[in-house]
Amino acid sequence: MHRMNCVLMSALLMIADGLIVKGPSGPLVAPLGSSVVLPCYVDELSSVEGLEVEWKRTDSKTLVHLFQDGESQAESQHKDYQDRAHFFTEEIQHGNFSLRLDNLRAEDEGQYTCNVYIQQESGENVVQIKVDNVERLRVSGSSRSISASVGEDVTLNCSVDSHITPEDFEEVSWKKTDEDKDIMVLLFQNNEALPDSAHERYTDRVEFFTDEIPKGNFSLRLKSVRTEDKGVYMCQVFAGGLSANTTVVLEQLGFSVLHIMVLILCISASGSALLLFCLIYCRSTTEDTVFRLQMFLVFCPSLLMFLAFVLWGFSEGSLSETLSCCALYFLRPLLLLWASPFMSNFTGTIKSLILKYSYVAEYLVLSLVVYSALFTSAWQKLLSYTAFDRAVIIALFVIVFVCCLCKIIYILVTEVGKKSGRIIKIFNVVADMTFEILPTLQFVLLFYTFGSAGAEFIIIILPVLLMMTNDRWFFRCRVKLNCSFSAIRTTMLIFIIVTNVAMISVYIFTLENKTDAIGWACVIVFLQILWMVMKFTDVTFGFLRLSRDFHRFVPVYVFGSVGVVLLNSAALITELILKTVNGDRMMADLRFTVFPTECLFAIFVLISAFFPSAIAKCLESCQNIVKSRQTPDSRSQENQNTAEMSPLNTEVQGENQLHSVESQT
Repeated sequence: MHRMNCVLMSALLMIADGLIVKGPSGPLVAPLGSSVVLPCYVDELSSVEGLEVEWKRTDSKTLVHLFQDGESQAESQHKDYQDRAHFFTEEIQHGNFSLRLDNLRAEDEGQYTCNVYIQQESGENVVQIKVDNVERLRVSGSSRSISASVGEDVTLNCSVDSHITPEDFEEVSWKKTDEDKDIMVLLFQNNEALPDSAHERYTDRVEFFTDEIPKGNFSLRLKSVRTEDKGVYMCQVFAGGLSANTTVVLEQLGFSVLHIMVLILCISASGSALLLFCLIYCRSTTEDTVFRLQMFLVFCPSLLMFLAFVLWGFSEGSLSETLSCCALYFLRPLLLLWASPFMSNFTGTIKSLILKYSYVAEYLVLSLVVYSALFTSAWQKLLSYTAFDRAVIIALFVIVFVCCLCKIIYILVTEVGKKSGRIIKIFNVVADMTFEILPTLQFVLLFYTFGSAGAEFIIIILPVLLMMTNDRWFFRCRVKLNCSFSAIRTTMLIFIIVTNVAMISVYIFTLENKTDAIGWACVIVFLQILWMVMKFTDVTFGFLRLSRDFHRFVPVYVFGSVGVVLLNSAALITELILKTVNGDRMMADLRFTVFPTECLFAIFVLISAFFPSAIAKCLESCQNIVKSRQTPDSRSQENQNTAEMSPLNTEVQGENQLHSVESQT
């Protein structure tokens, strides 16, 4: 309630027909934006029957308010005074006809006449208002820094004192100001909060205290505090040509329960991977025990990392980052099983399914997850595209979904339903044809979704990408140049890798530092490499086909099952600590680490299938060098231990394996 200063100067009595109407003895002085009471009363009022009270501007005769027929006649007021001028209704029966004028304006200055009519008597009183034109806009916040744990809700204080009412403020904004450029947290404009104005980092996490806004309280509630929320926030107010601001500091944040759980899971994942590696390869164990330990090594660290990324997503990560990393770690045991040296321990149907479909299942399911997330991201931007581009993007998504679903349906029908016949064969041909164009569509989809190219891009690059997967070119090279199978396969592998690198490079350079877009590029590259593995091991691939039962090397498997887990758990722990301590991340997106390391593993698996004899000779040479440096006694002991450690038996099958592959063509 604004303070009202009344300066009493002299008594003014107006007598008319015996009715004495009293008022103030001098002008009323009040500041802009305040409320002021214009006194008008009589000492005695015998009855309200026939009472009429009329307040008017003395100079313009503008009707300010009217009491008639026993009630206020608000509809009779001039529009400038509607909702601002009020009688004290319950006091009228006691002879109090005073008027309260709210939200005082500069143009309200002047004289007001209170006319009272009752039966045959009447009287009037004149009241003068003087407006204090001193304008003010003061914004205050917290004098101390605010601390909060991650996951908690916190209130950033901002109070406004002004001669202008809050509903007439032009703008109130909250911004984070300690970064390279100000980040909009929340905006109040045109007498309403605008949640859509918030940066994506603060979407659905910030709000005003709506009931407090009329009191000038623009404090901000920040929900589910994250580590990157640490910093300086500014509350800035614009009103009546004036502006003022205050700052609030959100101090260093501590580890939340989710953070501690992520740390525990990462340490457990890396610790279990190292422990299982030591139990399998550094001590003598029976074959059955080794097999069980190998199964634990395949599933346990990956499951722990999957849970760690789930919790990371709840506390810090973006949706696309979390979804991609979780999907990968949920599915990667399938590729590990396929690449493991203990494949020979499986028998019958289980071995056949793992050899034929484990990595295929990972590719298909991961692709569907990726396409779904990309479609969600693209859907939010469709309105910014032209009608043609919107149609192209929707068509591309439909095609890639159909391609994956065709392959999945064919596998389920033939392997689970045990169906066969001409229709199934036709469906197989369709599934293979659509599957061949997936790598091309993935690149086109990536470029289009993030606006890195237009429609002309397809016309230029589509033929090149389709040729990349066409083995007929390489068959002609073998026939014309009389090259070996190994040389042709190697050439095709190099060509595909170089093309992928070139496409991703063009994609990244045409973007304007879009973190999410580059993160998706890392995911697409892994899908491309996994597609190559499927391509070269497909039984219908012809003369370039590799045997699915190629020699698996222990170092490659150890890198995938232990090395990749150690690298990614270390990256996640580092990100977590840096965000908690500094409020900033070392990497903008964990996909920059997770998927490149997985790409390396997939490439190593592919290379081991391409050059089994060369790798076997290299490993044998390394073992011989190590043995030659040992004493005869230690060498004897080492040979004995090696004989007992079945997982480290790396029988050289090189040349026989290669001849077997070529003979199958």
